[in-house]
Amino acid sequence: MANETSKKGLSVRDLITTGVLAALYVVCAFIGELMFGFFPVLTFLCPLSIALLCGPVFMLIIAKVPKHGPIFITGVLVGGVLYVTGMYWLMCLAYIILGVAAELVAGSTNFKSKTRNLFAYMIFVISPIFSYAMLWINRDAYVDYLVKNGTEQAYMDTMIANAHIWVLPAMIAGKLICSCISGKFGQHLLSKHFEKAGMV
Repeated sequence: MANETSKKGLSVRDLITTGVLAALYVVCAFIGELMFGFFPVLTFLCPLSIALLCGPVFMLIIAKVPKHGPIFITGVLVGGVLYVTGMYWLMCLAYIILGVAAELVAGSTNFKSKTRNLFAYMIFVISPIFSYAMLWINRDAYVDYLVKNGTEQAYMDTMIANAHIWVLPAMIAGKLICSCISGKFGQHLLSKHFEKAGMV
């Protein structure tokens, strides 16, 4: 039955549910961004706070609509909103591409494997790293793009001054740890609270 359900197309109800939860994911991501984003010295912690906040929502998306489509739709919505608000284009594209990858991972077991679903979230939420990595890969283009889209030059100058060689690998490691913790917490909430309340 689970296999048949996952192969069915998305209904109107599925699309509405996906849209609402994807919007909630965007809100959580922005809250995570606001926690450290105003401070250029602390901005490298933003991917970690986003990973910590969004896990339960991601797991709820899978639980509510265990089909192909919702994770990709979430990636498109998040990437689109970020692009419109002036975020670096590579991060926006990463959300879409990694949305496909995450969906393939979770869908390989019909969205029923906690391990695969957790791994899917860890893949999906790594997307912001693709923006920050440009500070080390193509700094000038990265700074020019963000300044043209409204970021103050002084903000970028402080970021550059604190972009030490160890920061990027530390961000990646921290991101993976935070996403694992958040994803597991989300799965715990689903099994202990949402299922009992009849939400999934």
